[in-house]
Amino acid sequence: MSLAAVTLAANIATALRYRLRFEEAIDLTPSEHWPEPMFSTEPEPDAGPVLITVEYTVESARTENFVPAMCAARTQRLRDGAYRWGFYNDAATPNRFVETFVVESWAEHLRQHGRVPVADRDAEEVARAFHVGAAPPLFHI
Repeated sequence: MSLAAVTLAANIATALRYRLRFEEAIDLTPSEHWPEPMFSTEPEPDAGPVLITVEYTVESARTENFVPAMCAARTQRLRDGAYRWGFYNDAATPNRFVETFVVESWAEHLRQHGRVPVADRDAEEVARAFHVGAAPPLFHI
């Protein structure tokens, strides 16, 4: 017990000495930038798993920089409730990329819509800046 008490005191002292500091404040307010899905009949809340795909079209010269930008999207999707994430390049159409992520249920996906913070919207915008064309990337649910 004495050893545990000493270790606890040492951990507290270390935590006070070496606090986590952020260079800039992270905006965690909900961004509500994801559009609400439209269906003729809405799925049951516990229906799932739910696969979401996002199709990007990227200029060939910019694909080298697009892949690292999507790594931030991966972190964000997994943190916000997805339990599987994938990123694929279409061999038949080299400038077409498909991002996929899977969430547990329809209710969980709807919760994602209200949970995505402004900081994540900014990361998504970096990835979307690589997309070419007048229309935004195609979302499929």
